Amino acid sequence: MHQFEKLKIWQKSMDIAEKVYNMSVNIPTDEKYNLVHQIKKCAVSIPSNIAEGSGRNSKKEFIHFLGIANGSAFELITQLILLKRLNYIEENTITNIVNDLVEVCNMSFALQRSLKQVLQDS
Repeated sequence: MHQFEKLKIWQKSMDIAEKVYNMSVNIPTDEKYNLVHQIKKCAVSIPSNIAEGSGRNSKKEFIHFLGIANGSAFELITQLILLKRLNYIEENTITNIVNDLVEVCNMSFALQRSLKQVLQDS
């Protein structure tokens, strides 16, 4: 097991990616190369950036990659809202994933604060 796999934030973001992939099969096929591609890309980007950042050489770099993961999370939230507005996916499905994304973002902000504090104390 790699170190990043022990991180709750990585585990939670992997769960989100899995939910997004499973949900995407219900989106019309004419969106396969548009919204479906984009939401999958964002969903995978979140845990990928967390993993990459944790494997970097410094806490400062980890903070940077957590910020990128947050950006992908907010991008995914926007796309999920659009799916709901287009009536492609049921509202409760979108709401559950968005709530998970907000939780991951809050975890990320807390981890960033903690890492910044460690940097200041060193």
